[in-house]
Amino acid sequence: MKRFLFSSICLLTVTAGWSSAGVSVDGSPETDEAVFFSFDDHAIPWRNNLFVTPVTATKHPSNPVLRRGPEGAPDHGHAILYGTVMKQEGKFRMWYLGMFETEIKAGQAPGWWRPMCYAESDDGITWTKPELGLVEFNGNRKNNICLIESEVPALAKVNDFLSILHEPNDPDPNRRYKAVYIAHPEFGDVKGGRSTIGPDERRWGAFIAATSADGLSWKVVGDRPMNAGNERFEVSGLYKFGNFYYAPGQLISPWTWRMDGSDVGRVTLTYRSPDFDHWSDSKAFALARPGQLTSTPVKGQQGHMGAGLWNRGNVMVGLNGLWQDAPEKPAEGKNWNDGVRIDLGLVVSNDGIHFREPIPDHKVIPHGEPGEWDDIAILQGHAFVNEGDQTMIWYSHWDTGGKLKDMEIGLATLRRDGFGYASRKVAGTSAHFETAPFTGTTPAKVFLNAEGVSADAPLTVQLLDEFARPVEGQSAQVTTSGTRVVVPLANAIPAGKTHALRVTFPDGGDAKVYALYVGDQ
Repeated sequence: MKRFLFSSICLLTVTAGWSSAGVSVDGSPETDEAVFFSFDDHAIPWRNNLFVTPVTATKHPSNPVLRRGPEGAPDHGHAILYGTVMKQEGKFRMWYLGMFETEIKAGQAPGWWRPMCYAESDDGITWTKPELGLVEFNGNRKNNICLIESEVPALAKVNDFLSILHEPNDPDPNRRYKAVYIAHPEFGDVKGGRSTIGPDERRWGAFIAATSADGLSWKVVGDRPMNAGNERFEVSGLYKFGNFYYAPGQLISPWTWRMDGSDVGRVTLTYRSPDFDHWSDSKAFALARPGQLTSTPVKGQQGHMGAGLWNRGNVMVGLNGLWQDAPEKPAEGKNWNDGVRIDLGLVVSNDGIHFREPIPDHKVIPHGEPGEWDDIAILQGHAFVNEGDQTMIWYSHWDTGGKLKDMEIGLATLRRDGFGYASRKVAGTSAHFETAPFTGTTPAKVFLNAEGVSADAPLTVQLLDEFARPVEGQSAQVTTSGTRVVVPLANAIPAGKTHALRVTFPDGGDAKVYALYVGDQ
């Protein structure tokens, strides 16, 4: 198995891998490289005279690209990407939540059920909803509802965020797709006690796990929620990083609190499991907005539903909901969160546990302007695909006023891996960066994602040894711009030794570096 070790300055070590055919390493998705993003100060800790400019994604002119269905369809009420998009064998696949009525009742979907729906696309823009024939709905099976089976029927009813993970190398073909989602069964419907922390809501905020051979027909794992004993947890993610599966989700006081025990708004906590069957009874505090942790918290600032995440093998990147309370409490008779606004901001993690906003409050995708379809609040999914020279990101709209206005799914795009770029801060002064060390088990090449580079203004890449000393004969210039430009080092980076890379910016020009890659293709 091909892999390398990537060690950050804080001595956290994670693994990723490369292969010309792609390989799953320690359960992470197929990856053929390590990614050093410009905004990741753990992967690139050493910097001189550089700053990062964050980039806002461009919304597709055809938005929303996936709309709710006609009357009688399982997604007639809404179609929202509390879900996942991935590309497999040339086809984009989407799992999302539908709702079959056009109004909520007592603050919830009818029957506490929002069906897991499925769609496909050849280009990520035009979507079809295949008739799966799996679930009877409105007297027939001509719909796109995925089947979920359980010994306890109440556990099979998705009510909120669902996350899909594909592990093609799982030795059990019936477990190659894995999912987690939120259900809200009554306490009497399932085994297990309930926590004494927080008010009695009479229902679980249940974290449910399920497996599938094809991503369409699912079986629930076990006969009780994964968070039995802690009744409130809004699971919103699933990924494998190192030896563990991680399931992050949202909590709020009184079910969680800051380190000193004081109250906190919506933050992200994470369960873990070594096998997907048995989950920890403790949680890691994974992510909070910067303003939630100041001595006097910023009023109304919260995160929303964890983060939509993208596992790049050695690093996790994603989008967090930048929740801001309404300026004033909603008037009597209004929905409780009427006036809340949410944008989507960038987060990153180098250990799969602790996440941070590298550039606080930056909006990768802002909610729309008044009158636009996504003008109230937007929701992140686990929905990132690199296609050619662009990164595609799907998201959806949430009407916090409770009227289900325009609750459909849109698309935004960036330059490939173009969440931000590093460039010179002070003109006329040298600028460079050095990466954290890494160790390969196979010879590796280096690639740059950069622009503003030319023969007259080249970037210089120098291989360093484990003591950050230049390796003789292993320096090269990059003279062209592009999202994946080969760095023409004289030799591949040898396996079995620790190295780092130094990138020096040209004296003239306006070079911008988005990312650096180490791999073999």
